[in-house]
Amino acid sequence: MLKNVSYNDDKTINEIDDFVGKPFSIFERLKIGGIGSSKLLITKTDSIINNLLELDNNINFCNIEIRPKGIILRFRSLLETYALVIPYYKLKLFKGKSNEYSVYIDKYFVKVHVRKKSEHNFFKKISSLRISN
Repeated sequence: MLKNVSYNDDKTINEIDDFVGKPFSIFERLKIGGIGSSKLLITKTDSIINNLLELDNNINFCNIEIRPKGIILRFRSLLETYALVIPYYKLKLFKGKSNEYSVYIDKYFVKVHVRKKSEHNFFKKISSLRISN
């Protein structure tokens, strides 16, 4: 589900929380070893997200947040922030070339370029959480 999360709307927040769970507590974040990725360079997307990203001329970055029942992939276009909300049961995660990962849900996909070993480890953590759920 693709949502505009630029504004603090209770209806949108509740819908996201129902879909992927409420954010982890501080203790749970430390226990897991972090729930957020660093800035990831977007290399390719589907046509819907691509149309949003082409509205400005900035370099396209995203970040990923882990939630109890899924992940949230956030990116910016113009002055708006969008979230691709993905529950684990719909998440498809592929490792492409040596430094590229693809995140799929239904008709949406985002390919990101990773540079550091910690970013590779973050995607391994998502895969293991997906399997355990």
